[in-house]
Amino acid sequence: MKAKDQRIFLEALDELEKEKGIKKEELLEAIETALLAAYKKNYGEKENAEVKINHDTGEVKVFSRKEIVDEVENPEYEISLDDAKNFKKRAKVGGVVELEINAEDFKRNAIQNAKQIVIQKVRECEKQNIYNNFKEKENSIVTGIVRKVDEKGSLYIDINGLEAIIPEKELSDTDIFKQGDRVKVYIGKVEEGTKFTKTFISRKSEEMIRKLFELEIPEIEDGVIEIKSVAREAGSRTKVAIYSDDPNLDVKGACIGKGGMRIQSIIDELKGEKIDIVLWNEDIRYFVKNALNPAEVISVEIIEDNGEEIAKVEVVSDQLSLAIGKKGQNSRLAAKLCSIKIDIFTSELPADSEPEEE
Repeated sequence: MKAKDQRIFLEALDELEKEKGIKKEELLEAIETALLAAYKKNYGEKENAEVKINHDTGEVKVFSRKEIVDEVENPEYEISLDDAKNFKKRAKVGGVVELEINAEDFKRNAIQNAKQIVIQKVRECEKQNIYNNFKEKENSIVTGIVRKVDEKGSLYIDINGLEAIIPEKELSDTDIFKQGDRVKVYIGKVEEGTKFTKTFISRKSEEMIRKLFELEIPEIEDGVIEIKSVAREAGSRTKVAIYSDDPNLDVKGACIGKGGMRIQSIIDELKGEKIDIVLWNEDIRYFVKNALNPAEVISVEIIEDNGEEIAKVEVVSDQLSLAIGKKGQNSRLAAKLCSIKIDIFTSELPADSEPEEE
């Protein structure tokens, strides 16, 4: 390797360190290891060789490492003390001496080998860096910039220099973006794949709701208010069950915020998706009643049918459509939120009584 080539080679490694964040020392160590493997493949292992690159000049040298002994039994790996002192004045028995091997042909080709090694190492490091960056963001909300929307409806976004793709199936019907828009996304499980980092990215998942609530409502992030469950039909409506053991806290008010600012920020991010905040109650009857809001419920009775619990909900006739909701959405989301089947029937009684205590 000529001195000019050596200098250019080291300068290229410096640039890689700046642009890719791959440490120059790590690259040089990887190159040394790979060059040694190449040397052994072509020249055998009998010399107990070691390849070293001068980290300042880029010069490649090949050495034979030999242990200093009193009596040489294996000359490929051992050297006598007297011979060792010809190369190392302070040589001692038990120490190691490195003898440079004349391998000019190998060294001339080293720069070409090194280039291929660097390319492979850069790919490996980039892949690892992508994985590490996404792994740090696992189970969180991040903000990206929309780069494009492909013909399949998938969204390509830039997250601090990392490209991410949100498949169309993880976008809600109201998610319409254009190039340059800022968008919040939920990053779920991150796995290291054979070729690419496998990352679950979504705007449709229920975890997206949980994380948005944590971002906008400090009491949830601090653990003062707990999200018990979420039921969502992305792009249309979501119900969120919340609870706090602080009797003096206005739980709903904290989530809504002054002038509705907190909840409105979440609604805006979700492109107008309706959000019902539901007070959780350990008594499933009251929980179901709250979940069916805005319908007024007369009573809730929990019965068992073939081993399955069912909430029998009574409402007056003019509240039936409200309780069920458009295309059954309100009752469907309430059932999912409360993890119980809900059966709604009508009564002509006035809707002014609470669920009866058992």
